[in-house]
Formats: sequence, C-alpha cells, structure tokens
Amino acid sequence: MVISARELAELERAGYRFVGKHKHGAVKVCHWTRKSLLQRGSCYKEQFYGRELGMQSHRCLQFTPSLPFCDHRCIYCWRNINVTHSNWVGEVDEPADILDGAISAQRKLLSGFGGNPNVNKKKLKEAQEPKHCAISLAGEPTIYPKINELVEECSRRGMTSFLVTNGMHPEVLEHLAEPTQLYISVVASDLETYEAVCQPTVPDGWGRLNRSLELMPSFTCRRVIRLTLVKGLNLKDAPGYAKFIEKAAPDFIEAKSYMWVGYSRKRLTLENMPLHGEVREFSEALARETGYKLVDESKVSRVILLKG
Repeated sequence: MVISARELAELERAGYRFVGKHKHGAVKVCHWTRKSLLQRGSCYKEQFYGRELGMQSHRCLQFTPSLPFCDHRCIYCWRNINVTHSNWVGEVDEPADILDGAISAQRKLLSGFGGNPNVNKKKLKEAQEPKHCAISLAGEPTIYPKINELVEECSRRGMTSFLVTNGMHPEVLEHLAEPTQLYISVVASDLETYEAVCQPTVPDGWGRLNRSLELMPSFTCRRVIRLTLVKGLNLKDAPGYAKFIEKAAPDFIEAKSYMWVGYSRKRLTLENMPLHGEVREFSEALARETGYKLVDESKVSRVILLKG
C-alpha cells in the first residue's frame, strides 16, 4: 500500500473509504448526493445532462481507481498533493472488486440517512443501487492499468460513466474504452501558466496535454473540456483557450470556478475564487471566440455550460 496508515486515517476522517485489497480505489459521498436525499437541490451535472442521460444526483457514485496516483500537483487541488505518486506502484485490484467495494462502502456511508425524518425515502432506496459512475474523485484514472476494463464494467452493469482525465496519457486515450462522457481538463492557455498551475511531475506535460486534445475528436462518446478557473492565475486569455477548443472540438465546455476548499486553502486565498459573474463574463468572451453557445449555468456551483 503506497499510502501510509496516518495518511489513510486522515483521508477516512475526511469521508473517504478505501476499497479493494490493495486500497488504491476510494469512494466518497458527494455533497450533492446528500443534498438530493434531503430535497435540498441537485448537482449541476444533473441539471446540465440529466434530461439526456437520466442522471440523478442521489444515484451517483463518486469514486476513483487510483487515488494515490497523479502526475499533476495542481495548485488548486483540494487534496494533499504531497501523498500522490506519478507512476503506478504495487499490485492492481480488479475493476469489479473496486466497483463492488465502492457501492458497498457508499451504502454504509448513507445508512445514517435512514433515521433522518427529512430524507426522501424513495430516493434513499434508489441510492442503494447507483446508476452513474463519476470516475473523478481524486487521482488520475488513466494511470490505473485496467481503466478500460473498469469503463467496460460500468457499461456492463448498465451504469453511465463520466471519466475525467488530465490528458497526461495520450497513449492510453488512443485505445480507451469509451465512457458515456469523456472530460479533459484544460487549466491554462500557455506553457508558463500550465506549469505554474498544474506543476506536472512528468516530462513534457504540455506536449502530452496537446496530444490528448488532438485525439479528442476521434471519440464518438460525448466530449467535454473542463476549465477550472482561478482568479489571478488562469482566469484570462479567452482567445488562447479558444485555440484548444478548436483543436479538441468538444461537444461541451464547462467553465467552473475554483472552489476554496480542502488543502487548496493552504496554497491559495479566498480571493482566488472567482465570483459567478466573473466566470460568466469569461465564458461569454470564450463563446465569442469559439462560436459555442452559453446554454446553462449553476450560480451555486459557479459553473457555465457552453455547447458547440
């Protein structure tokens, strides 16, 4: 196990549950899953994509097959980036075991809601059988050696899947089993900003990202470019970002504010978190540059959806 007992305990106190024999997989109940069960709203993904994909926040499973592994140390990341490894270390758990473990752990994490008089009982029952896999909790999923089998396992079980990658492994994307929706994160429009924000731990990270973006048009699944915008760092240069949008030709762009949470509070300040109006203003500039249309927004999550 590449995570120490102390680090493991710290993450478990934060709500993570490790799954699989070798504990490189993990699950954490999303804030919006809890809110949905209590009839207090749903996440922006349900708002943006639920109608087409049948996505529901209370039936979402937020997990990762590779929590200790990432080749970026993004300055805005909510995790302790000092505990991640750039390359896979140790044994590999089977995808079915990770998925079974994640579902079982989430059921236990949600069990306390059964005694809450404010919970929607129908939703709580449905939540025992999640239908959507958000492979995006932490770590870089394309480092997991059996990522293709994991995506296929989700599909075999009739579950939709959103896979979020940092684009550092174009060689994996070339042969990736297609998820329901593929995200590539783009958080800089130039090399200098990229290195300052993402702090890559692998050589030629900028080149790898560009090669991944060039591969994006070859996918037949739904494709999204995600922009995490940090005021004072990368909330700038809409024309520069537009060049990457043109290269990747995604179906959607999600422009989202960095959120001042977790370990990122040790690296950034509250002033680095853009207001929703600032994200919208930037998105409008991006729309003018790309020809994409602003089709939806969530003020509470400070995120704008653009569609090509």
